[in-house]
Amino acid sequence: MIFVVIALIVLAAIILPGLWVKRILAKYSTPKDRYADKGTGAELARHLLDQNNLQHVGVEPTETGDHYDPLTTTVRLTKDKFHGHSLTAITVAAHEVGHAIQHARNEHLFRNRLRLAKLAATGQKVGSAVILVAPVVTVLARSPALGALCLAIAIGSMLLSTLVHFITLPVELDASFGKALPMLKQGNYLHPGDLPHANKILKAAALTYVAASLASLLNLGRWLAVLRR
Repeated sequence: MIFVVIALIVLAAIILPGLWVKRILAKYSTPKDRYADKGTGAELARHLLDQNNLQHVGVEPTETGDHYDPLTTTVRLTKDKFHGHSLTAITVAAHEVGHAIQHARNEHLFRNRLRLAKLAATGQKVGSAVILVAPVVTVLARSPALGALCLAIAIGSMLLSTLVHFITLPVELDASFGKALPMLKQGNYLHPGDLPHANKILKAAALTYVAASLASLLNLGRWLAVLRR
């Protein structure tokens, strides 16, 4: 019974952060025209970038999730935020601009995050590849121990991504509360009464990668379940 309880607690710890992030971002995506008088998420991002002398940083729509791309120095927003006038749209836009500011200032935490992110991406690719070849290696080598070693390497590689996002969480929190929130306050961009809600959105934006990384552990669990059959 205790193992069932522990399993449920672990499952909740993996699933709940992602559900909370999605709920918060969706909740404040309506009304869709709340900030129609102040512009779209893309327009606010462009304005904030220009204010911080970051005219070289671009703003583009994307299909792959809101993010700042340090390789091309581009703030990318999903279409609902790029063209949107909701509280979520402008708050998330400010968060991503926060990352652009971190990059422009060459902040220590941001530099470390880039290094660790590259390591995590490589580890995840290795983990996925090893999971695929582990059954073949086990059969061909006729060595369960070798197969177990492959699985251990795969699990470690996949867990690395989650660990990296936890380690670099201060970078996300700084983008939200050290950069985005002060800009939103000082520029009086928020309507009266929206500050507490913007705080929730900024927390959700900071936890997005952690939540997604935790969710990826479920896929690892599914792979392991398949391999045990």
